[in-house]
Amino acid sequence: MRVESTSLADVLLLVPEAFRDDRGWFTRTFDTAIFDRAAADLGIDVRSGDFTQDSQSRSRRGVVRGMHGRGGRGEAKLVRCARGSVLDVLVDIRPTSATFGQQASFELDDERHAHLYVPPGFLHGFQVTSEQADVCYRIDRPHEPGEDIGVAYDDPDLAIAWPEPVTVVSDRDRSAGSWATLRATLV
Repeated sequence: MRVESTSLADVLLLVPEAFRDDRGWFTRTFDTAIFDRAAADLGIDVRSGDFTQDSQSRSRRGVVRGMHGRGGRGEAKLVRCARGSVLDVLVDIRPTSATFGQQASFELDDERHAHLYVPPGFLHGFQVTSEQADVCYRIDRPHEPGEDIGVAYDDPDLAIAWPEPVTVVSDRDRSAGSWATLRATLV
């Protein structure tokens, strides 16, 4: 597994190596030693043992889930697409970060097997770009619904370029607040 820095401060892309033969393929999807060494080398204050909960979602083409975040001390997560493909989008909402307010998109799929390490202080969302996709999340603390924050997936200030026509969005995501309102509470 290779660990790469990204254009957003403290966000890591973990890229496993798939071994292929006539049976199909095999990959180690996560390696604690490699993750811990890379995080320490980059000065990122997280270790593999910090993750406490795994979750999975299944969605169909065009579905958007996001843009979600967590207030309080935030939430770190590892995100991967175990089946199909998604465009995963992050927005840095840490006011003291060099990349505050910036966004980046990452293609996650079941061919490359890449994971994103998302540190606390980010909005996160994705759109399914295959017929169906399973997205797996490894989270560093139990869900506290009272700390949920969000920005509408179609917020004009974020202007996220979703690659597919948006087919389904939850009522919660559709009625989420604006980036301008959230930003004003952060700075």
